[in-house]
Formats: sequence, structure tokens, C-alpha cells
Amino acid sequence: MVKANPVTKEDVLQAIAENDVKFIRTQFTDTLGMIKSWAIPAEDLEGAFEDGVMFDGSSIEGFTRIEESDMFLMPDPTTFRLLPWRPKEGAVARIIGDVAKPDGTPFDGDPRYVLKRAVAEAEKMGFTMNIGPELEFFLFELDDKGHPTTNLTDKGGYFDFAPLDKAQDVRRAIDFALEDMGFKIEASHHEVAPSQHEINFRFGDVLTTCDNIVTFKYVVKSIAYHMGYYATFMPKPLFGVNGSGMHSNQSLMSDGKNAFYDAETPDGLSSTAKHYIAGLLKHVRDFAAITNPTVNSYKRLVPGYEAPIYCTWSASNRSSLIRIPASRGLGTRVELRCPDPSCNPYLAFAAQLRAGLDGIKNELEAPASTDVNIFKLTEEDRIERGIDSLPGNLKEAIDCMTDSVFVKEVLGNHAFENYLEAKNSEWNNYKAQVHQWELDTYLSIL
Repeated sequence: MVKANPVTKEDVLQAIAENDVKFIRTQFTDTLGMIKSWAIPAEDLEGAFEDGVMFDGSSIEGFTRIEESDMFLMPDPTTFRLLPWRPKEGAVARIIGDVAKPDGTPFDGDPRYVLKRAVAEAEKMGFTMNIGPELEFFLFELDDKGHPTTNLTDKGGYFDFAPLDKAQDVRRAIDFALEDMGFKIEASHHEVAPSQHEINFRFGDVLTTCDNIVTFKYVVKSIAYHMGYYATFMPKPLFGVNGSGMHSNQSLMSDGKNAFYDAETPDGLSSTAKHYIAGLLKHVRDFAAITNPTVNSYKRLVPGYEAPIYCTWSASNRSSLIRIPASRGLGTRVELRCPDPSCNPYLAFAAQLRAGLDGIKNELEAPASTDVNIFKLTEEDRIERGIDSLPGNLKEAIDCMTDSVFVKEVLGNHAFENYLEAKNSEWNNYKAQVHQWELDTYLSIL
């Protein structure tokens, strides 16, 4: 096994030789966050580090037109990881890359490049971003043909253990595989809904952690399937129970210190943290179509299931969109609770980071902390307090994003236009369908 995560090209080539690696799965994501992957012989990787691996960009969602289709994937050696569930002899590894144009310049529609631009903006201001995402997912049974169902694997609840958490062996196998790949796991447990699970990442730099999120989904689905289950990151696969979120813990570091912490303030939060919160609140409706990108995302964002829908912040109140966990010092962080795991993490965290930086640059003032249960407020109370809400469906989120100069600047023209085109197509397809609810409600009475 690889004893430490490789950093250089030479480290990777040594790891390939020591671990009998035969194939490399090169990976990146399309605009919507879907993994794109193909295998190359391990002996070809050295050349790929120099020249890249050519592929047809016109076949990738949101990339290029047919007449300008040649693209190159430039492998990033720091992302090399063995796939521990594959055989040890003739091992297989994955490596993530950056997409480049034929002239060698970065492709501005590559989601990883969009995040890199946001990271560079933070560095110019003297900050680095650390994140600790909490990803939830469901494990369902497969049918006798190997197709996914929504049949429950257990009836467990929050933190339950065997016999209620019957899929704990699957989760344990996932945990072991991730640790073998060098992931740092903060926590792993059964979530509140039946068949629902959560695995939390330890804080790390935003780019590496987003790479890990992409691989995490791949690992979870692969191991679950090998063990006879189906894992889904669909935000709301079941009616009447909680959906799956991706609570996004984040902090900024400056000169080795947490820029969000100030021991001299009553709540331990710095003015930088307050400005960052204000930036998130200012732009969250505009980037909701990125953090909550599907029709199904908005079935999760409804009252009654712990999902935040009102644009407030609080030091403790879990009904707020932004929560400040109790830890202080290096652990001081902002938790944005609306994102879900169907998002493209590169775009989602680029939007969050740039929103927070906008708040810092312009010294935006955060509203007062909301310390009441917002779900129990009347509409009149919320209006009086000036509490806005997230978009109620994907169409409203698309409209907010379409009008946002901020999001266009974050994504760049190419990714912005292609993302909106894909989301509008998704909405139009959805609204043209006749759904079971309509048949159940109207067919027998109209």
C-alpha cells in the first residue's frame, strides 16, 4: 500500500512500481459534477504528466462544441490514490486532473479551475480556506436484477447501532477504504432517517477536500454495490423523512491563525467572520442553483425536516441557514447548512468562498443573530424581522442565478452559460411530466 499520499510525479511513479499498479483511472467532473473517467495503462502516466491525455470535450456536459472538441487532461500527482477494493495484483489507482485547451492554457469551463480561481482570490487577500463537509446518503436494496430500489435496509435512527443499523458493515467497509486512500474521517454514523448514513471529513484545504468529495461518492457507490446495496446521494429519495444534506463547515486561515476567531469578542467571532457571514447571506439565493442543483433538492428544503430554508445565522440555532458551532480557537467555523450532496463541490465551494470574500472586501454587516426557532415564527413575524427564504424550487433558483452578476463572475462566462442551459433543460423536462401525485390527486375527482 502507499504509505503516504504522493506529492510529486516521482512519488507517483515510485508508488506505481511498488504496488504493481497496472491501470490508472483518470478522472474529472463535468459542469454538473458527474465523474468522467477512463483508464490508461500505468506505463503511460509518465508521458501524461508531460503532455496530458487527449479526450473529446464535445462529449462532456457543458464543455465544448463539436468543432472545438480536442481537450487535454493534465493529471495532478497529489491526487493519486490506490483503489483498495480492487485486487492487490494488477492494482488500479485513480488520479484527478485539470482540463486544458490544446494550447496548454486552462479550460475556463473546468469546475476545478473555477475553484482554483476562487482560491487564488483568497490568497491575494491573505487567506486560505479550510472546509469540513458532512455528506449524507441512503443505502437501499437492489432488486433481483441488480437495479436500485427504495427498499429500506434498516429502520434505524440517529446514531443507532446494530441490530437497527443493519448496513453498518457496508459503512465500515467504506470507512476502511477511505482511510486506506489517505482520507481523514472525522465521524461516521447512522443518520436520523431509516437507511440514511453520514460520513464527515476532517478539516482540510478546500481544493484537496473537493477532490476527496468527488472520490468519496465514487467509493461509496462502488463498495455499496459490491456488497449488494445501492448508495444514492439524491437529496430527498423518500417522502416523509429527512433528506440528505452536505453541511459545509468552513473557515479562513491567515498567518497560521483562524481568521474567524477573536478571543476579545463576547461570541468569540472576529469582524472577518461576521463580514464573511454577511457575504454568504447576501449571495446565497443567487448561488442556490449550484449548492442545491436539482428539482429534487427543493423537496428537501421544506419546513419540518431540519433542513434550513430561512436566510439567518445563529451561534447555536439549528433552524438557521448558517450555524456557528460551539468550538472556538482553531475550531471556529461557519456552517452553511443548505448545500446537498448532488452539487458539484468545486462550483459550490467556489461560490461560498467568493461570497464570503465579497463580504470581507466590502465590510458587509451581518444582521443580528437569530436565536429563536424560525420554523415557529409566523409569516408576519418573519417579514417584520426581515428574514428572507431560499428559493422554493429549481426554477426560482435558476432565475436568481440568471440575474446574478456575482455568480457569473465566480463561474466565468462559459461555465455560467452552460450550467444555466443544462438546468433550464432539466426544469422544462420536469414540468412537462405528469407525476404520480397529480394522478393520485386529480384522476378520480376530475
